[in-house]
Amino acid sequence: MRVLLIGANGYIGRFVADRLLADPAVQLTVLGRGDDADVRFDLATGSPGALTRFLDAVHPGVVVNCAGTTRGGARDLTRHNTVAVATVCEALRRSGCGARLVQIGCSAEYGPSQSNSSTAEDAVPRPGGPYGVSKLAATELVLGSGLDAVVLRVFSPAGPGTPTGSPLGRLAEAMRRAMQSGDGELKLGGLGVQRDFVDVRDVARAVHAASLSAAQGVINIGSGRAVRLRDAAAVLARVAGYGGALQELDGPPGAHASHSGHAGHTAAHTPHLRPVIGHPRGESDHHAASVAFPYPDGCGSWQQADVRTARDRLGWRPRINLEESLADIWMEAACRI
Repeated sequence: MRVLLIGANGYIGRFVADRLLADPAVQLTVLGRGDDADVRFDLATGSPGALTRFLDAVHPGVVVNCAGTTRGGARDLTRHNTVAVATVCEALRRSGCGARLVQIGCSAEYGPSQSNSSTAEDAVPRPGGPYGVSKLAATELVLGSGLDAVVLRVFSPAGPGTPTGSPLGRLAEAMRRAMQSGDGELKLGGLGVQRDFVDVRDVARAVHAASLSAAQGVINIGSGRAVRLRDAAAVLARVAGYGGALQELDGPPGAHASHSGHAGHTAAHTPHLRPVIGHPRGESDHHAASVAFPYPDGCGSWQQADVRTARDRLGWRPRINLEESLADIWMEAACRI
C-alpha cells in the first residue's frame, strides 16, 4: 500500500512517518515544503490542480495529512489549517487515485467542556479561539467532501519531541533552568487546567490503524483521563530528581496539595505544591524562578476524551502512560543542561 504523508516534519508527522516506515507493507512518499521531502509542495499556496497531477502520478491508496500550524494570527491559521485542507480535498476529488484521507484534527475544535465529563464525537463543537475554529473548519471540509475520509481529533499530545513552546515543554525547560541555576523553589502559574494527555507514539499508532481501517467520520484520540497540570508537574519533578518546592501562583487560596510519590521515592524528593496567592509579599523568595504556563487552546479548565469509538472502530487503545511520556520529555530537556 502506498501512503502519501503530508507534514512529516511536524511534531506528530515525524512519529507517523516512523510508524508507517516500520510497516513492510507500506510504501511511503512524503510531500512537504522542506528539502528532505520526496516532493516539494506548499499546501497553503499550491493549487489543487498541481496536487491532482501529482496524485495521479503517484497513485497513493491513503493520504495522511499531518500538516498545519498552531501559531500565528487568524489569517495564517486559516491559510495553513483550513485552506490547505481544502486544497487536499479538492485535489482528491479531481484525482482518479481514489485514495482514503486520514486528517489530523485537534481537541481544540470542541472548545471548553463541562468538568468531570468525557467529550464524545457527537458533542457540539464550540471552539474558544482562532486555532480551534481553523481546525474545525478543516474537519467540516473533510466531512463534507464526499471522500473516504476519517478525522482523528487528537487531544493533548505529549512525549519525545514535545515542542519547548508547549505547556509541558515549557514546564520541563523551566525545571531544567531551575536545576541548572540551583534554585530551590520554582513558581508556576496555569497549573489548574486539566487536560487529556496522549503520547505522540500512541497517536502515530492510531494514524496507522486509521489508514488500514474503513472507519469514517470523527474519532477521538486521547487517554480517556484528564490530568491536572500541577500533577503532571509533580511527576516531572520526581522524574527529573528536582527536590525543590513548586509554588503554584494561581491556586485557590488555602489549597494545599502534597504529592507522595511512587514506591522507591522518599518524601524529601517529592515536590511540594502550595499557592502563593494571598500570602504577604515578604513570604516569597525573590530568588525563586517564576514562570507562567497559560493554556492558549481556548478549551477552558477541563478536557477529557471519550475514546470508546477509537477502541471499537480502530481497535486502538493508548499504551504509554503519562509518566513515561514525561520521562522522555525530561530526557530531552536534561540534554540541554
